[in-house]
Amino acid sequence: MQGYNVAVVGATGVVGTEMIKVLEETKFPVAKLLPLASERSAGSRIEYNGENVKVELLTEESFKGIHIALFSAGSSVSEKYAPIAAASGAVVIDNTSFFRMDPNVPLVVPEVNAHDVRKHQGIIANPNCSTAQMVLPLLPIHEHFKIKRVVVSTYQATSGAGKEAMDEMLNQTISIVNGNGPTKPKKFTKQIAFNVIPHIDSFLENGFTKEEMKMTNETKKIFGDDSIEVVANCVRVPAFIGHSEALNIETEKPFDIEKVRELIAGVPNVRVMDDVATNTYPTPADCVETNDTLVGRIRRDFSVPNGIALFCVSNNLRKGAAFNAVQIAFELVNQELI
Repeated sequence: MQGYNVAVVGATGVVGTEMIKVLEETKFPVAKLLPLASERSAGSRIEYNGENVKVELLTEESFKGIHIALFSAGSSVSEKYAPIAAASGAVVIDNTSFFRMDPNVPLVVPEVNAHDVRKHQGIIANPNCSTAQMVLPLLPIHEHFKIKRVVVSTYQATSGAGKEAMDEMLNQTISIVNGNGPTKPKKFTKQIAFNVIPHIDSFLENGFTKEEMKMTNETKKIFGDDSIEVVANCVRVPAFIGHSEALNIETEKPFDIEKVRELIAGVPNVRVMDDVATNTYPTPADCVETNDTLVGRIRRDFSVPNGIALFCVSNNLRKGAAFNAVQIAFELVNQELI
């Protein structure tokens, strides 16, 4: 397998750092790694495969000779530089929300719709972190029993809002434990330490947040099926890493719940942890060191004729971002699209 020149835009951020780790861990065939960042971080150095690599300043000239460009530096950066990178000959894999609902840009979770990679016109979108993990257990259920409706409640870690959000939770926690009360919220609208906040991203006219509507719209696009109804309630919780989701799924066809458990366990990069007799079920602490999406509490939802309830957990920096992006890069290589 030949080597590829890979740029990482936002290389010093929480997700960019994780992207570089995943490139190394998965042994992606990198000929040259080009970490890119803003003036604030340019000139610093990162470790990659035992080498000390300098972070370069992101400019319009950065992408000459680059084969794959992983973007995770915010929507405004992707809006400006992703088309420039694509025009320079790179395939962009963008982790922001900017291109996700563009009809000309495939939105890809490789376990579900790797075939859509072939439709790219220079840019491929990575889905929202909560959507990426949710569609994995949904995949075999939809294939075998046709999903009508999904009600999902998320419990999302602070790392989904970046390093400053993680620091805010830590500092508030320390302040409260020391008897000084919480520090003033800056990254969040409310105190996050010892609290939960039912508010992620901005509110829309319909009363939902952008985060919640992302889950609705992205799920339809990934499955290529507008008939799936998804309603979400997204909540920020005081965890550092790992998004959790409680799913209630209604299907058109009847099912055997043991068959459902078996089908979910057969999805690549999914691990079923489901034995209530031994208190075996996933929590955010279980997913920190893995790329797998963990699924448990699989049971029949008796409130509807064909209902399934389950709980899933995933590392939002990995399957929700960096790992999924590198998986897409592998698809480009394996499908000989680059």
